[in-house]
Amino acid sequence: MNAAARLAEVRALRRRRPRDRFLRGSLTALSAFVLGAWWWGDFGLVRLFASGRFARIGAFLRDQVAPAPLREGEGWGAAAAWAAEAWRTMGYEAAWRTLAIALAAMALAGVLAACVAPLASGALMTCDPFVPNTRHSTVCHVGWVVLRSLARLGAVLMRAVPEYVWAFLLLGLLGPTAWPAVLALAVHNGGILGRLGADTFENVPSGVPAALRSLGADRRQLLFAALLPTTFPRHLLFFFYRLETCVREATVLGMLGIVSLGYWVMEARARFRYDEMVFLVLLGVVLVLLADVASHLARRFAERSGPDHRGR
Repeated sequence: MNAAARLAEVRALRRRRPRDRFLRGSLTALSAFVLGAWWWGDFGLVRLFASGRFARIGAFLRDQVAPAPLREGEGWGAAAAWAAEAWRTMGYEAAWRTLAIALAAMALAGVLAACVAPLASGALMTCDPFVPNTRHSTVCHVGWVVLRSLARLGAVLMRAVPEYVWAFLLLGLLGPTAWPAVLALAVHNGGILGRLGADTFENVPSGVPAALRSLGADRRQLLFAALLPTTFPRHLLFFFYRLETCVREATVLGMLGIVSLGYWVMEARARFRYDEMVFLVLLGVVLVLLADVASHLARRFAERSGPDHRGR
């Protein structure tokens, strides 16, 4: 078969391919919604590229964002000394407080998730877990369904309220300390990790848990002997993924008055010290990169300790 014949056959197959009307209709509706949002949202895309806009941006970067020694013509050595002084006076404390808030929040979030995930799991919260085709009373069935539903509802409520709102509410109760940020991040991330953990338990193959159950293992023994050893690498991945987000959100919560990087960013902006503000923002980027490196190392560890790797 020559190239022209193959091309004709490919075109014929393309014409005869199955068409998903639902998918096409969804894409069409989504495209219309996006275009409508741009049209009625008054974003003013033309104003973004108005005359002189880029010239003002360049002037701002040159006259405001550049470190003060560079603006005054003192050279890069003086700029390095300025950065060292900014690190000593506010950068070190702000970065350490931000990291400490994120780590403390994730520790509490892990505890909350460890309590919520088993209760919200349909694999454990049944009359007779991992034993199929068993008949039980309606009271037993309804009781476990209610308990599981309440745990899932609690996880929904925990993660439905944004961290910023939790922190704003807790500031009125606890004052401008680190605790509102820690608790706000812990509650929100605990709800997320709890739901992910419950779903992870439900996706475990039933072979090993069912065998242990047939030997008389109870729910606690099933959890610690079958479910957790199998799913621990995935829980670790979820934990470190949320740690990256938690470091970033700990920076943002500082704008409420909680002493972290966000607090000093707002202070620098209020004093029109945009060079200091950019320096602090870059510190936040470094913290997120460090969390990303830790997450990458955790993923490598989880891959090496996973069941597929151990079985090779």
